[in-house]
Amino acid sequence: MRTMGWWPFSRKPKVLDEDPHLRGTRMWIQDLREVCERHYDDHHRGQDAVREIREEWLVAHSRGEIDEALFEGLQRRSERLLESDGEQWLAWLDDEGFWNPGWREHLEDE
Repeated sequence: MRTMGWWPFSRKPKVLDEDPHLRGTRMWIQDLREVCERHYDDHHRGQDAVREIREEWLVAHSRGEIDEALFEGLQRRSERLLESDGEQWLAWLDDEGFWNPGWREHLEDE
C-alpha cells in the first residue's frame, strides 16, 4: 500500500539519460574566447591553442554532442582567428559581437 503525501498529484518522471556534462553554445564560445585571451599578446601561440580546442569540437560534433549550427559558428570563428595577423587577432578579441551566439560576419558588398 502506498502512502499519500500532502501533494496528491503525481510528478513527471525525470529523464535520466541527459548528460549534464555536454557543453552548450555559450560554453564552447566562452572556452574558445578564454583560450584566445590567454594568448592575446602572442597570436601564434593563440592560434595553436585554437587548433587544439578545434580538435575537441570536431570530436564532439562527430559524436553528435553539438548541433550543426553551433559547429558551423565555431568553425567560422576559428577560421577568422587562424587567418588573422597580430593586429587582426586583437581586433577579433575586442569585438564583443564576435563572441555572441549567432554571430555572422557581414560582407561589405552585400
